[in-house]
Amino acid sequence: MVRTWMKRPGIRLSASCNSKRPPIPLRAFKNWLQLYDSKDDMEIAKKIKSHWIALGLEDTQFINYSVLLDFPGSSPGTITLSSTGQCFYPDGQPCREEARGGHSQDLFFSYAAYSAKGTLQGDVIDVSYGTMDDLKRITKLRNTTNQIALLKLGKLPLLYKISLLEKAGFGGALLYIDPCDAPESSVLSSEPFMVTLNPGGDPSTPGYPSHDGSFRKSRPNLTSLLVQPISPSLVKMLISLPKLKMDKDACSPLELPHNEKRTVSLQVQTVTQFKTVSNVVGYLRGLTSPDRYIIVGSNHHAGYSYKGQEWASSTAVITAFIEAMMLRVKKGWRPERTIVFCSWGGTPWGKIGSYEWGEDFVKILQKNAVAYLSLHNPIRGNSSLYPVASPSLQQLVIEKIKFNCMQRAQCLGANVSSVQIQGDADYFINYLGVPTVQFAYEDIKTLEGPSFLSEAIFPTHATKIEEVDPSFSLHEAITKLSGEVILQIASEPVLPFNALDIALGVQNSLKDNEPSVPHLLALASKLRESAELFQSDEMRPANDPKERAPSRVRMLNDILQDLEKNFLVQWVPPGFYRNILYHLDEKTNQFSILKEAWEHCNPQTSNETFQEALSNVLNSINSAHISFKAGLDVFESVLLGKN
Repeated sequence: MVRTWMKRPGIRLSASCNSKRPPIPLRAFKNWLQLYDSKDDMEIAKKIKSHWIALGLEDTQFINYSVLLDFPGSSPGTITLSSTGQCFYPDGQPCREEARGGHSQDLFFSYAAYSAKGTLQGDVIDVSYGTMDDLKRITKLRNTTNQIALLKLGKLPLLYKISLLEKAGFGGALLYIDPCDAPESSVLSSEPFMVTLNPGGDPSTPGYPSHDGSFRKSRPNLTSLLVQPISPSLVKMLISLPKLKMDKDACSPLELPHNEKRTVSLQVQTVTQFKTVSNVVGYLRGLTSPDRYIIVGSNHHAGYSYKGQEWASSTAVITAFIEAMMLRVKKGWRPERTIVFCSWGGTPWGKIGSYEWGEDFVKILQKNAVAYLSLHNPIRGNSSLYPVASPSLQQLVIEKIKFNCMQRAQCLGANVSSVQIQGDADYFINYLGVPTVQFAYEDIKTLEGPSFLSEAIFPTHATKIEEVDPSFSLHEAITKLSGEVILQIASEPVLPFNALDIALGVQNSLKDNEPSVPHLLALASKLRESAELFQSDEMRPANDPKERAPSRVRMLNDILQDLEKNFLVQWVPPGFYRNILYHLDEKTNQFSILKEAWEHCNPQTSNETFQEALSNVLNSINSAHISFKAGLDVFESVLLGKN
């Protein structure tokens, strides 16, 4: 039995005071909704900044970037049936001027940001979910050059599926969510939605921040495909689905009959413009390690974006936590490490605000960022708590859930996993290797259904959010859970990261692997042995006040906070995480890049793509093993007085 020596002080957070006032998240939520109709991104950011300053948060500031955004055109996209000449909008309504005038503005935001623009006529080819197997099967049967794919969202990242369609020669894609995959609480039959084809950051300055004077690349579209999201009701029209009475418990997935041909004309109109995206960043300075940062991220509504209101939940939770923290500060308390509070702008277009800030401060963050806590869209349903955490933080998250959720049915049995998530944690996970946590409430059917449905951005209105959480108890639960994790990381002398769990996660990712990779399994076993030794021998003295030396604690923390950086790889398929510790979904334990490469080249096991993926995994495991060994050597030298 390995002793982890991870005794933790009881740090607790009260999300609301014992008063008759409404819960803090509810009050904050109502405040932010007053700005819902604002057309100015800066007005919303100013409100957040002024409120944080009023709460006492230090050095709260704007950080603005001029970035390339993609907006709907003067009219919605259209799909015209060549056989009849009938024209439809993405929600399935006919293209009549009077009909368009009666639609809400939400119809205009049924688009794919950074799609190619123009008109394309072609046959509609049903590619189902657009997996590698789907495309292999279809390309054997049909000529796909310049045709239009009918593509379901889910199962794999959209960017990856779009890349497969491009390679297969498709000219366009109609995206939709199959009603059989949608949560029962959702009404998706006619609602428009938005997706982004931007992997992250300002498309005109890829890999570097968007400062005035920066070189701007001309990138009005990020794919050669014309891409248009459509509603299931329009899909039913395209496939001429009869309105049959079905068993209420049965659901038949939508599918275009193989022996029928549908030719359509697809028109996509979007307009790219440079706009200012505003981040609001404030600091609660640490007492003993002010140069070590725990980053807490929410996102705020951009005045010129789609009319969703889930941002108000995110902003309400971070504001509630700041308020609770500043009450402690007024009584003389401070965290050991600095907590950085961030409200990101430009999230719907591809996490633009967080990417630009990360690229702007990358040198500092690579050295000093300790952890990231995401508050992206925390209330998506009300039936189950859905925690996601880096392997090194899973034990801490489990402890907090067990303590806080004893009386809350929605928490029971919550499974903590390391899977890809939506939102602004992306840059911190994939380019900085920062351990990350996110709590959210979801619908059970969403968790049981295909992954990546959340890539579709629906306009979520305040009434819906208040129906899901009328008492705002779920908002308070997220505030409390997130807050206690933040406080634990910010306050303990030794970071509460479990090194052994990383090694165990690596071993689990190689179990039942196809094909078998014995040399990787052997290296993973060595990694586990060194992690066990590191955690048992080195954690104990640093956690024991009688043996604790500041230099030793600092060295240990540096190793712990850098562990995930060993698992960042340079190239992955589009939409896949560069941090290979994260899986595509809970159903798959394999390393995502190995699974994809094997499917890509099977049965040619000598294929370079697969060999490169194997090499990436091997180098990551070896790098982590060396980090543990180097740490042990340094600590031994310190103890022996050799340096």
